[in-house]
Amino acid sequence: QLHLVESRGGLVQPGGSLRLSCAASGFTLDGYAIGWFRQAPGKEHERVSCISSHDGSTYYAESVKGRFTISRDNAKNTVYLQMNSLKPEDTAVYYCAARASAIYYNTPFKGEYDYWGQGTQVTVSS
Repeated sequence: QLHLVESRGGLVQPGGSLRLSCAASGFTLDGYAIGWFRQAPGKEHERVSCISSHDGSTYYAESVKGRFTISRDNAKNTVYLQMNSLKPEDTAVYYCAARASAIYYNTPFKGEYDYWGQGTQVTVSS
């Protein structure tokens, strides 16, 4: 079965850091654009960051720009989201998603991604 698996999130104090990983099961991420999304209680699904499949292009939401970094290691079949200077408003369930199309790698539309992870809770609180 083809799917994505996110690493465990956790509880982090404001100002702290956390790295999430997204690993593919049953297929290789090479050739897929990857997006990280999040959803907080009572809020819309939010596109956080994306990385293209072929040229390393990246996208960041304004709310995380300068604090989060997306990267990929195709040899390990894994994509990472390094989150620094975390704020309480970063609290959400984080999901990774894979998109096979080489165009519009940072699409915000959930339906245009082919595979999704199960989500992992990140809580930023003192």
